[in-house]
Amino acid sequence: MSAGVLLALATVMAAGQAAGGPARAGAFAARIELTGPIGPASAEYVDNSLERANRDGATVVVLQMDTPGGLSDSMRSIIASILAAHQPVLGYVAPSGARAASAGTYILYACQVAAMAPATHLGAATPVSLGGASPLPIGNTPAPSGTAPTPSPDAETNKVLNDAIASIRSLAQLNGRNADWAEQAVRGAATLTADEALQKHVIDFVVGDTSTLLARADGRRVRVAGTDITLHSAGLPIRDYAPNWRTHLLDLVTHPTIAYLLLLAGMYGLVIEAFHPGVLLPGVAGAICLLVGLYALQLLPVNYAGLALMTLGIGLIVAETLAPSVGAIGIGGVIAFVIGSIMLFNRGVPGYAVNLGVIGGIAFSAMALLVLLLRLVRRSRRTRLFHGDTQMLLATGELMQAIGPDGEGWALIGGEQWRVRCESALPAGARVRVVGRDGLLLWVTPA
Repeated sequence: MSAGVLLALATVMAAGQAAGGPARAGAFAARIELTGPIGPASAEYVDNSLERANRDGATVVVLQMDTPGGLSDSMRSIIASILAAHQPVLGYVAPSGARAASAGTYILYACQVAAMAPATHLGAATPVSLGGASPLPIGNTPAPSGTAPTPSPDAETNKVLNDAIASIRSLAQLNGRNADWAEQAVRGAATLTADEALQKHVIDFVVGDTSTLLARADGRRVRVAGTDITLHSAGLPIRDYAPNWRTHLLDLVTHPTIAYLLLLAGMYGLVIEAFHPGVLLPGVAGAICLLVGLYALQLLPVNYAGLALMTLGIGLIVAETLAPSVGAIGIGGVIAFVIGSIMLFNRGVPGYAVNLGVIGGIAFSAMALLVLLLRLVRRSRRTRLFHGDTQMLLATGELMQAIGPDGEGWALIGGEQWRVRCESALPAGARVRVVGRDGLLLWVTPA
């Protein structure tokens, strides 16, 4: 082989390596699966996975999504991580039947390449206020001709929605996608199927799997960290980055129902310890549960009026047990507790609400305990009160030994051993009744 041919071959190989082709050793695509509601655990998982992929030398990152939406703060954290990533991020709504709703739509717009599997959808990105009410209608109130428009009375709602519109439009402009539809998704909760999204230039591809996505994205020019690069993704092996134990634990703790139960366990544990000092276990376990629950609350969209009502309800129920009334205090406590539990979390955020069955079960248990307490109080009020000699004179017992006429012996009365005296002779085991007391000596007769 001539020197000229060898030189030409070496030049072609060097050019292929300089272009970053998929044939170079060690190149791979990192895949991060973002599933379920978007919360603090999801944001930490995506951020850590992007950092790991960068350290491992990933060529591209595939962010596979199936989410109903979630918390705004967590969504913005994920978007910031995507925009700061050193590798291009390919957003992919998959598998078939998945969705990128609400916060998922913003994240998909933030990715340099957006794709969806068949039979998936995205949209409905209207932000929801803490009270669960939709911020629509939005904008200024129509005014008569020739007069200035009157601002909407809900200025806070307008601010939240306009901020969301500006955010998603900026992401659309950054990656060259349909900004007008993005605004519709926020302002009017518009949604699109995969094919409709492709037609409206909301996404770049409709593909059936990750390998096809990498092949279709190959050769595209994208902007990463302010620099335009060409993707060389065809044929790259795929390496999955699964959540670690910390992510799973954080996801569990920040689940609204778990956080709610931790909060209750903590409160009741401390109450039990207060009524039974020295037991320690309820107090220690309660303190741990309460601290973990409070940690979860500061990461979740909490309505503090609901938390205050829950605390008031538990306080009233405890007060009913200490100073029994006709039930008004306890019933009021149960009502306050149920209303506070329903109000506690933002029910307008997908995936972030306490299961109503759990609330109903706890409320039913509280009512059952209250009814039982009232019955016991009622029964105790009907019971005749005895104390001192009056109670002792009605007691009966059993002789522990035989005694002679006008003799003394020992008897078991009320679970205690007493010295007794009887005018008549009685065998051991005979039943006797107390008729008098002289200090620690009881006078008895046959029962």
